[in-house]
Amino acid sequence: MMKKVELVFVPAPGFSHLVPTIEFAKRLLHQDDRFSITILIMKHLLEPNSITYLPSTAATEPCIKLIDLPQADPPSPELSKYPETYFCTSIDNYKPHVKRVVAELVDQSLSNSSSVRIAGLVLDFFTAPMVEVGDEFGIPSYLFITANAAFLGLMFYLLARYDDRVDAELEDSGPEWAIPSFVNPVPIQVLPTPLFTKEDGYAATMKLVKRFRDVKGIIVNTFMEMESYALNSFLDGETPPVYPVGPVVSLKSGAHLSPNGVHYKHIMTWLDDQPASSVVFLSFGSMGSLSEPQVREIAFGLLNGNFRFLWSLRVPQQKEKEKGLGHNDNRNIEDFLPKGFLERTSGHGIICEWIPQGEVLAHKAIGGFVSHCGWNSILESLWFGVPIVTWPLFAEQQLNAFKLVKELGLAVEMKLEDRNSGDHLVLEDEVEKAIRCVMDGKSDVRRRVREMGESSRKAVIDGGSSFTYLGLLIEDMVGNI
Repeated sequence: MMKKVELVFVPAPGFSHLVPTIEFAKRLLHQDDRFSITILIMKHLLEPNSITYLPSTAATEPCIKLIDLPQADPPSPELSKYPETYFCTSIDNYKPHVKRVVAELVDQSLSNSSSVRIAGLVLDFFTAPMVEVGDEFGIPSYLFITANAAFLGLMFYLLARYDDRVDAELEDSGPEWAIPSFVNPVPIQVLPTPLFTKEDGYAATMKLVKRFRDVKGIIVNTFMEMESYALNSFLDGETPPVYPVGPVVSLKSGAHLSPNGVHYKHIMTWLDDQPASSVVFLSFGSMGSLSEPQVREIAFGLLNGNFRFLWSLRVPQQKEKEKGLGHNDNRNIEDFLPKGFLERTSGHGIICEWIPQGEVLAHKAIGGFVSHCGWNSILESLWFGVPIVTWPLFAEQQLNAFKLVKELGLAVEMKLEDRNSGDHLVLEDEVEKAIRCVMDGKSDVRRRVREMGESSRKAVIDGGSSFTYLGLLIEDMVGNI
Protein backbone atom coordinates (compact mmCIF):
# COMPACT_ATOMS: atom_id res chain seq x y z
CA MET A 1 0.00 0.00 0.00
CA MET A 2 1.25 3.49 -0.86
CA LYS A 3 2.33 5.42 2.22
CA LYS A 4 0.29 8.51 3.09
CA VAL A 5 2.31 11.18 4.82
CA GLU A 6 1.67 14.54 6.36
CA LEU A 7 3.93 17.57 6.74
CA VAL A 8 3.39 20.40 9.22
CA PHE A 9 4.62 23.78 8.01
CA VAL A 10 5.37 26.59 10.47
CA PRO A 11 6.12 29.69 8.34
CA ALA A 12 7.14 33.10 9.62
CA PRO A 13 4.28 35.63 9.72
CA GLY A 14 5.23 37.82 6.78
CA PHE A 15 4.01 38.08 3.18
CA SER A 16 7.49 37.47 1.74
CA HIS A 17 7.77 34.26 3.80
CA LEU A 18 4.20 33.02 3.69
CA VAL A 19 3.66 33.18 -0.08
CA PRO A 20 6.75 31.15 -1.12
CA THR A 21 6.08 28.67 1.69
CA ILE A 22 2.56 27.99 0.46
CA GLU A 23 3.67 27.89 -3.17
CA PHE A 24 6.35 25.35 -2.22
CA ALA A 25 3.71 23.27 -0.43
CA LYS A 26 1.62 23.30 -3.63
CA ARG A 27 4.56 22.21 -5.74
CA LEU A 28 5.32 19.35 -3.38
CA LEU A 29 1.71 18.16 -3.60
CA HIS A 30 1.69 18.39 -7.38
CA GLN A 31 4.87 16.34 -7.66
CA ASP A 32 3.76 13.60 -5.24
CA ASP A 33 0.17 12.83 -4.20
CA ARG A 34 1.20 10.87 -1.12
CA PHE A 35 1.31 14.10 0.87
CA SER A 36 -1.15 16.17 2.81
CA ILE A 37 0.00 19.42 4.38
CA THR A 38 -1.02 21.36 7.47
CA ILE A 39 0.17 24.98 7.68
CA LEU A 40 0.11 26.73 11.06
CA ILE A 41 -0.69 30.44 10.75
CA MET A 42 0.29 33.11 13.29
CA LYS A 43 -2.59 35.23 12.09
CA HIS A 44 -2.37 37.86 14.80
CA LEU A 45 1.12 38.82 13.53
CA LEU A 46 0.14 39.04 9.85
CA GLU A 47 -0.16 42.19 7.79
CA PRO A 48 -3.38 42.76 5.72
CA ASN A 49 -1.92 41.47 2.41
CA SER A 50 -1.16 38.09 3.95
CA ILE A 51 -4.61 37.78 5.50
CA THR A 52 -6.20 38.55 2.12
CA TYR A 53 -3.99 35.98 0.38
CA LEU A 54 -4.90 33.03 2.63
CA PRO A 55 -8.58 32.34 1.79
CA SER A 56 -7.85 31.70 -1.89
CA THR A 57 -5.24 29.11 -0.92
CA ALA A 58 -7.65 27.26 1.34
CA ALA A 59 -10.30 27.23 -1.38
CA THR A 60 -8.10 25.95 -4.22
CA GLU A 61 -5.91 23.36 -2.46
CA PRO A 62 -7.96 20.67 -0.66
CA CYS A 63 -4.82 18.86 0.48
CA ILE A 64 -3.58 21.97 2.29
CA LYS A 65 -5.17 22.66 5.67
CA LEU A 66 -4.63 26.06 7.27
CA ILE A 67 -4.85 26.27 11.06
CA ASP A 68 -4.99 29.68 12.74
CA LEU A 69 -3.07 29.53 15.99
CA PRO A 70 -4.49 31.35 19.05
CA GLN A 71 -2.83 34.64 19.84
CA ALA A 72 0.35 34.15 21.86
CA ASP A 73 1.38 36.22 24.84
CA PRO A 74 3.18 39.38 23.69
CA PRO A 75 6.83 39.90 24.65
CA SER A 76 7.77 42.00 27.63
CA PRO A 77 7.33 45.74 26.90
CA GLU A 78 10.99 46.25 27.83
CA LEU A 79 11.94 44.37 24.64
CA SER A 80 10.28 46.99 22.42
CA LYS A 81 13.56 48.91 22.22
CA TYR A 82 15.09 45.83 20.55
CA PRO A 83 12.95 45.33 17.39
CA GLU A 84 14.69 42.20 16.08
CA THR A 85 14.58 40.48 19.47
CA TYR A 86 10.97 41.58 19.98
CA PHE A 87 9.90 40.07 16.65
CA CYS A 88 11.73 36.78 17.26
CA THR A 89 10.31 36.57 20.79
CA SER A 90 6.81 37.20 19.44
CA ILE A 91 7.22 34.15 17.21
CA ASP A 92 8.89 32.02 19.87
CA ASN A 93 5.94 32.63 22.19
CA TYR A 94 3.81 30.61 19.74
CA LYS A 95 5.79 27.46 20.57
CA PRO A 96 3.21 26.11 23.10
CA HIS A 97 0.42 26.52 20.51
CA VAL A 98 2.51 24.73 17.86
CA LYS A 99 3.27 21.94 20.32
CA ARG A 100 -0.45 21.53 21.11
CA VAL A 101 -1.43 21.20 17.43
CA VAL A 102 1.39 18.75 16.69
CA ALA A 103 0.39 16.67 19.73
CA GLU A 104 -3.21 16.51 18.47
CA LEU A 105 -2.05 15.45 15.00
CA VAL A 106 0.19 12.76 16.48
CA ASP A 107 -2.67 11.44 18.63
CA GLN A 108 -4.97 11.31 15.59
CA SER A 109 -2.34 9.41 13.65
CA LEU A 110 -1.75 6.85 16.41
CA SER A 111 -5.45 6.30 17.13
CA ASN A 112 -6.29 5.48 13.52
CA SER A 113 -4.23 2.80 11.85
CA SER A 114 -5.26 4.00 8.39
CA SER A 115 -4.44 7.63 9.14
CA VAL A 116 -1.52 9.45 7.58
CA ARG A 117 1.75 9.68 9.49
CA ILE A 118 3.60 12.91 10.18
CA ALA A 119 6.85 12.80 8.22
CA GLY A 120 8.30 16.12 9.32
CA LEU A 121 8.01 19.73 10.41
CA VAL A 122 8.97 22.31 7.79
CA LEU A 123 10.26 25.38 9.56
CA ASP A 124 11.30 28.86 8.50
CA PHE A 125 14.39 30.99 9.24
CA PHE A 126 12.47 32.71 12.05
CA THR A 127 10.75 29.57 13.36
CA ALA A 128 13.90 27.41 13.48
CA PRO A 129 13.73 27.09 17.30
CA MET A 130 10.51 25.07 16.79
CA VAL A 131 12.88 22.17 16.04
CA GLU A 132 12.48 21.48 19.76
CA VAL A 133 8.83 20.61 19.16
CA GLY A 134 9.76 18.08 16.51
CA ASP A 135 12.45 16.58 18.73
CA GLU A 136 9.96 16.14 21.57
CA PHE A 137 7.69 14.00 19.35
CA GLY A 138 10.46 12.25 17.47
CA ILE A 139 9.58 14.09 14.25
CA PRO A 140 12.47 15.29 12.04
CA SER A 141 12.53 18.97 11.08
CA TYR A 142 13.43 20.59 7.79
CA LEU A 143 14.21 24.24 7.15
CA PHE A 144 12.72 26.17 4.22
CA ILE A 145 14.90 29.19 3.45
CA THR A 146 13.04 31.87 1.48
CA ALA A 147 16.34 33.70 0.83
CA ASN A 148 19.17 32.52 -1.44
CA ALA A 149 21.91 29.96 -0.93
CA ALA A 150 24.65 32.59 -0.65
CA PHE A 151 22.80 34.19 2.28
CA LEU A 152 22.46 30.76 3.91
CA GLY A 153 26.21 30.44 3.47
CA LEU A 154 26.72 33.71 5.33
CA MET A 155 24.77 32.31 8.27
CA PHE A 156 26.94 29.19 8.46
CA TYR A 157 30.03 31.37 8.06
CA LEU A 158 28.99 33.33 11.16
CA LEU A 159 28.53 30.06 13.06
CA ALA A 160 32.00 28.90 12.12
CA ARG A 161 33.66 32.26 12.69
CA TYR A 162 32.13 32.99 16.06
CA ASP A 163 31.75 29.45 17.40
CA ASP A 164 28.00 29.78 18.08
CA ARG A 165 28.64 32.63 20.52
CA VAL A 166 25.75 35.07 20.66
CA ASP A 167 27.84 37.56 22.63
CA ALA A 168 30.43 38.13 19.91
CA GLU A 169 30.59 41.54 18.31
CA LEU A 170 31.02 42.25 14.62
CA GLU A 171 33.10 45.27 13.68
CA ASP A 172 31.50 47.67 11.25
CA SER A 173 34.78 48.34 9.50
CA GLY A 174 37.83 46.54 8.22
CA PRO A 175 38.43 44.27 5.25
CA GLU A 176 36.08 42.33 3.06
CA TRP A 177 34.99 38.89 4.15
CA ALA A 178 35.93 35.74 2.23
CA ILE A 179 32.62 33.91 2.63
CA PRO A 180 32.71 30.41 1.05
CA SER A 181 29.28 30.83 -0.58
CA PHE A 182 30.38 33.93 -2.52
CA VAL A 183 32.80 33.94 -5.46
CA ASN A 184 34.16 37.38 -4.56
CA PRO A 185 35.16 38.87 -1.21
CA VAL A 186 32.10 40.53 0.30
CA PRO A 187 32.38 44.14 1.53
CA ILE A 188 31.26 44.39 5.13
CA GLN A 189 29.18 47.43 4.10
CA VAL A 190 26.66 45.28 2.23
CA LEU A 191 26.00 42.84 5.06
CA PRO A 192 22.61 43.08 6.82
CA THR A 193 22.42 45.92 9.32
CA PRO A 194 20.96 43.83 12.21
CA LEU A 195 24.20 41.83 12.38
CA PHE A 196 25.96 44.91 13.72
CA THR A 197 23.61 45.57 16.64
CA LYS A 198 25.14 43.29 19.24
CA GLU A 199 22.36 43.35 21.84
CA ASP A 200 19.56 42.99 19.32
CA GLY A 201 19.91 41.84 15.72
CA TYR A 202 23.14 39.88 16.01
CA ALA A 203 22.15 38.03 19.19
CA ALA A 204 18.66 37.30 17.81
CA THR A 205 20.08 36.03 14.52
CA MET A 206 22.64 33.74 16.13
CA LYS A 207 20.03 32.19 18.41
CA LEU A 208 18.12 31.22 15.27
CA VAL A 209 21.07 30.12 13.17
CA LYS A 210 22.60 27.86 15.80
CA ARG A 211 19.54 25.61 15.36
CA PHE A 212 20.20 25.18 11.61
CA ARG A 213 22.50 22.21 12.18
CA ASP A 214 19.77 20.43 14.17
CA VAL A 215 17.50 19.93 11.15
CA LYS A 216 17.54 16.91 8.84
CA GLY A 217 17.63 18.95 5.65
CA ILE A 218 17.57 22.52 4.37
CA ILE A 219 15.30 23.49 1.48
CA VAL A 220 16.34 26.64 -0.40
CA ASN A 221 14.32 28.73 -2.84
CA THR A 222 17.03 28.78 -5.51
CA PHE A 223 18.29 26.58 -8.35
CA MET A 224 21.60 24.98 -9.20
CA GLU A 225 22.12 26.80 -12.49
CA MET A 226 22.09 30.16 -10.69
CA GLU A 227 23.87 29.34 -7.44
CA SER A 228 26.08 26.31 -8.11
CA TYR A 229 29.05 27.99 -6.40
CA ALA A 230 27.12 28.69 -3.20
CA LEU A 231 25.42 25.29 -3.17
CA ASN A 232 28.71 23.43 -3.66
CA SER A 233 30.11 25.25 -0.63
CA PHE A 234 27.76 23.21 1.58
CA LEU A 235 29.40 19.91 0.64
CA ASP A 236 31.62 20.11 3.72
CA GLY A 237 30.35 17.12 5.66
CA GLU A 238 29.07 19.37 8.46
CA THR A 239 26.06 21.09 6.90
CA PRO A 240 22.75 19.17 6.69
CA PRO A 241 21.78 18.16 3.12
CA VAL A 242 20.70 21.19 1.09
CA TYR A 243 17.91 20.89 -1.48
CA PRO A 244 17.61 23.70 -4.07
CA VAL A 245 13.99 23.46 -5.25
CA GLY A 246 13.40 26.88 -6.80
CA PRO A 247 12.51 29.14 -8.19
CA VAL A 248 9.31 28.96 -6.16
CA VAL A 249 7.21 31.87 -7.44
CA SER A 250 3.52 32.66 -7.42
CA LEU A 251 2.19 32.76 -10.97
CA LYS A 252 -1.52 33.05 -10.26
CA SER A 253 -3.56 36.21 -10.76
CA GLY A 254 -3.14 38.93 -8.17
CA ALA A 255 -6.64 40.27 -8.74
CA HIS A 256 -7.92 38.87 -5.45
CA LEU A 257 -5.34 40.98 -3.56
CA SER A 258 -6.39 44.21 -5.21
CA PRO A 259 -8.12 46.72 -2.94
CA ASN A 260 -9.85 48.05 -6.06
CA GLY A 261 -10.87 45.71 -8.87
CA VAL A 262 -11.52 48.59 -11.27
CA HIS A 263 -8.02 49.95 -10.71
CA TYR A 264 -6.52 46.48 -11.29
CA LYS A 265 -8.30 46.26 -14.64
CA HIS A 266 -7.12 49.76 -15.56
CA ILE A 267 -3.48 48.79 -14.97
CA MET A 268 -3.64 45.67 -17.11
CA THR A 269 -5.62 47.39 -19.87
CA TRP A 270 -3.11 50.24 -20.00
CA LEU A 271 -0.21 47.79 -20.25
CA ASP A 272 -1.96 46.02 -23.12
CA ASP A 273 -1.85 49.29 -25.08
CA GLN A 274 1.91 49.85 -24.62
CA PRO A 275 4.64 48.67 -27.04
CA ALA A 276 6.65 45.58 -26.10
CA SER A 277 9.44 46.14 -23.54
CA SER A 278 8.69 49.87 -23.38
CA VAL A 279 7.58 50.30 -19.74
CA VAL A 280 9.82 50.50 -16.66
CA PHE A 281 8.22 49.06 -13.52
CA LEU A 282 9.18 50.55 -10.14
CA SER A 283 8.32 48.75 -6.91
CA PHE A 284 10.03 48.59 -3.52
CA GLY A 285 8.30 45.68 -1.84
CA SER A 286 5.44 45.24 0.59
CA MET A 287 7.25 47.25 3.27
CA GLY A 288 9.35 49.65 1.21
CA SER A 289 8.85 53.39 1.35
CA LEU A 290 11.07 56.30 0.25
CA SER A 291 11.58 59.82 1.52
CA GLU A 292 9.78 62.78 -0.04
CA PRO A 293 12.98 64.22 -1.61
CA GLN A 294 13.81 60.81 -3.10
CA VAL A 295 10.36 60.44 -4.62
CA ARG A 296 10.81 63.78 -6.35
CA GLU A 297 14.24 62.82 -7.73
CA ILE A 298 12.78 59.61 -9.19
CA ALA A 299 9.89 61.57 -10.69
CA PHE A 300 12.27 64.04 -12.35
CA GLY A 301 14.39 61.14 -13.65
CA LEU A 302 11.33 59.55 -15.24
CA LEU A 303 10.21 62.88 -16.64
CA ASN A 304 13.60 63.84 -18.07
CA GLY A 305 14.02 60.42 -19.66
CA ASN A 306 10.51 60.49 -21.11
CA PHE A 307 10.04 56.90 -19.92
CA ARG A 308 6.78 55.01 -19.91
CA PHE A 309 6.41 53.83 -16.33
CA LEU A 310 4.30 51.89 -13.84
CA TRP A 311 5.20 52.94 -10.29
CA SER A 312 4.04 51.28 -7.07
CA LEU A 313 4.36 54.20 -4.68
CA ARG A 314 3.35 54.41 -1.04
CA VAL A 315 2.96 57.64 0.89
CA PRO A 316 6.58 58.69 1.48
CA GLN A 317 8.09 58.55 4.93
CA GLN A 318 9.72 61.63 6.38
CA LYS A 319 10.13 61.53 10.14
CA GLU A 320 6.59 60.27 10.59
CA LYS A 321 7.19 59.44 14.21
CA GLU A 322 8.09 63.03 14.99
CA LYS A 323 5.05 64.30 13.12
CA GLY A 324 2.68 61.65 14.43
CA LEU A 325 1.98 60.54 10.86
CA GLY A 326 1.93 57.12 9.27
CA HIS A 327 0.90 55.31 6.10
CA ASN A 328 -2.77 55.85 6.88
CA ASP A 329 -2.77 59.67 7.14
CA ASN A 330 -4.75 61.90 4.80
CA ARG A 331 -1.90 62.99 2.54
CA ASN A 332 -2.16 62.32 -1.19
CA ILE A 333 0.56 60.93 -3.44
CA GLU A 334 0.44 64.00 -5.69
CA ASP A 335 1.50 66.17 -2.74
CA PHE A 336 4.99 64.65 -2.95
CA LEU A 337 5.48 64.70 -6.71
CA PRO A 338 6.80 67.66 -8.72
CA LYS A 339 4.09 70.19 -9.50
CA GLY A 340 2.20 69.19 -12.64
CA PHE A 341 3.92 65.77 -12.84
CA LEU A 342 0.71 63.74 -13.10
CA GLU A 343 -0.66 66.04 -15.79
CA ARG A 344 2.56 65.94 -17.83
CA THR A 345 2.76 62.14 -17.67
CA SER A 346 -0.94 61.45 -18.19
CA GLY A 347 -1.32 58.43 -20.48
CA HIS A 348 2.43 57.87 -20.31
CA GLY A 349 2.56 56.33 -16.86
CA ILE A 350 0.59 55.10 -13.86
CA ILE A 351 1.28 55.67 -10.17
CA CYS A 352 -0.66 53.76 -7.53
CA GLU A 353 -0.08 52.17 -4.14
CA TRP A 354 -0.82 48.55 -5.08
CA ILE A 355 0.25 46.73 -8.25
CA PRO A 356 -0.03 42.97 -9.07
CA GLN A 357 3.72 42.43 -9.36
CA GLY A 358 3.77 38.91 -10.82
CA GLU A 359 1.32 39.69 -13.58
CA VAL A 360 3.04 42.99 -14.35
CA LEU A 361 6.46 41.36 -14.72
CA ALA A 362 4.90 38.74 -16.98
CA HIS A 363 3.46 41.38 -19.31
CA LYS A 364 5.15 41.91 -22.67
CA ALA A 365 5.14 45.70 -22.18
CA ILE A 366 7.56 45.58 -19.22
CA GLY A 367 11.18 46.20 -20.20
CA GLY A 368 12.88 46.85 -16.86
CA PHE A 369 12.33 46.66 -13.12
CA VAL A 370 13.59 49.11 -10.47
CA SER A 371 13.50 46.85 -7.42
CA HIS A 372 14.32 46.75 -3.71
CA CYS A 373 16.00 43.40 -4.43
CA GLY A 374 13.92 41.20 -2.18
CA TRP A 375 14.65 37.61 -3.14
CA ASN A 376 11.08 36.82 -4.20
CA SER A 377 11.08 39.84 -6.52
CA ILE A 378 14.43 38.82 -7.99
CA LEU A 379 13.21 35.30 -8.77
CA GLU A 380 10.00 36.62 -10.37
CA SER A 381 11.96 39.10 -12.47
CA LEU A 382 14.37 36.43 -13.69
CA TRP A 383 11.52 34.00 -14.40
CA PHE A 384 9.99 36.51 -16.80
CA GLY A 385 13.33 37.71 -18.22
CA VAL A 386 13.06 41.29 -16.93
CA PRO A 387 16.40 42.95 -16.00
CA ILE A 388 16.66 44.77 -12.66
CA VAL A 389 17.96 48.14 -11.49
CA THR A 390 19.07 47.58 -7.88
CA TRP A 391 17.63 49.76 -5.13
CA PRO A 392 18.09 47.81 -1.86
CA LEU A 393 16.52 49.26 1.27
CA PHE A 394 16.96 46.94 4.28
CA ALA A 395 17.42 43.36 5.58
CA GLU A 396 19.63 41.30 3.22
CA GLN A 397 18.69 43.36 0.16
CA GLN A 398 22.12 45.05 -0.16
CA LEU A 399 23.69 41.59 -0.15
CA ASN A 400 21.25 40.41 -2.84
CA ALA A 401 22.07 43.45 -4.96
CA PHE A 402 25.80 42.76 -4.57
CA LYS A 403 25.25 39.19 -5.72
CA LEU A 404 23.19 40.23 -8.74
CA VAL A 405 25.56 42.96 -9.91
CA LYS A 406 29.04 41.79 -8.90
CA GLU A 407 28.69 38.00 -8.94
CA LEU A 408 26.13 37.21 -11.62
CA GLY A 409 25.96 40.26 -13.90
CA LEU A 410 22.16 40.08 -13.84
CA ALA A 411 21.36 43.66 -12.83
CA VAL A 412 22.23 47.30 -13.34
CA GLU A 413 23.63 49.03 -10.28
CA MET A 414 21.99 52.25 -9.17
CA LYS A 415 21.94 52.06 -5.39
CA LEU A 416 24.37 49.56 -3.91
CA GLU A 417 25.41 51.71 -0.99
CA ASP A 418 26.78 51.31 2.49
CA ARG A 419 23.84 50.24 4.65
CA ASN A 420 24.55 53.27 6.87
CA SER A 421 24.03 55.72 4.02
CA GLY A 422 20.24 55.53 4.09
CA ASP A 423 20.03 59.31 3.78
CA HIS A 424 22.00 59.27 0.52
CA LEU A 425 19.89 60.87 -2.17
CA VAL A 426 19.96 59.25 -5.61
CA LEU A 427 19.73 62.25 -7.94
CA GLU A 428 17.51 62.51 -10.99
CA ASP A 429 20.38 62.15 -13.48
CA GLU A 430 21.49 58.90 -11.79
CA VAL A 431 17.93 57.61 -11.96
CA GLU A 432 17.58 58.50 -15.63
CA LYS A 433 20.96 56.96 -16.54
CA ALA A 434 20.30 53.64 -14.76
CA ILE A 435 16.81 53.25 -16.21
CA ARG A 436 18.05 54.06 -19.70
CA CYS A 437 20.71 51.38 -19.27
CA VAL A 438 18.29 48.69 -18.12
CA MET A 439 15.84 49.52 -20.92
CA ASP A 440 18.54 48.99 -23.57
CA GLY A 441 17.17 46.08 -25.58
CA LYS A 442 20.64 44.97 -26.74
CA SER A 443 22.49 45.06 -23.42
CA ASP A 444 24.52 42.13 -22.06
CA VAL A 445 22.53 42.28 -18.83
CA ARG A 446 19.25 41.76 -20.70
CA ARG A 447 20.74 38.82 -22.61
CA ARG A 448 22.05 37.18 -19.41
CA VAL A 449 18.72 37.70 -17.63
CA ARG A 450 16.85 36.13 -20.53
CA GLU A 451 19.19 33.10 -20.46
CA MET A 452 18.89 32.74 -16.68
CA GLY A 453 15.11 32.97 -16.97
CA GLU A 454 15.11 30.06 -19.41
CA SER A 455 17.30 28.07 -17.00
CA SER A 456 14.96 28.85 -14.10
CA ARG A 457 11.94 27.48 -15.95
CA LYS A 458 13.79 24.36 -17.07
CA ALA A 459 14.95 23.69 -13.49
CA VAL A 460 11.44 23.01 -12.18
CA ILE A 461 10.09 20.76 -14.93
CA ASP A 462 10.50 16.98 -15.11
CA GLY A 463 14.20 16.23 -15.50
CA GLY A 464 15.30 19.67 -14.32
CA SER A 465 17.74 20.18 -11.44
CA SER A 466 15.17 21.48 -8.93
CA PHE A 467 12.64 18.83 -9.92
CA THR A 468 15.27 16.19 -9.22
CA TYR A 469 16.27 17.69 -5.87
CA LEU A 470 12.63 17.88 -4.84
CA GLY A 471 12.30 14.18 -5.66
CA LEU A 472 15.27 13.40 -3.42
CA LEU A 473 13.75 15.48 -0.63
CA ILE A 474 10.43 13.68 -0.98
CA GLU A 475 12.02 10.27 -0.71
CA ASP A 476 13.94 11.39 2.38
CA MET A 477 10.71 12.62 3.97
CA VAL A 478 8.75 9.50 3.12
CA GLY A 479 11.55 7.43 4.61
CA ASN A 480 10.86 9.01 8.01
CA ILE A 481 7.67 6.99 8.60
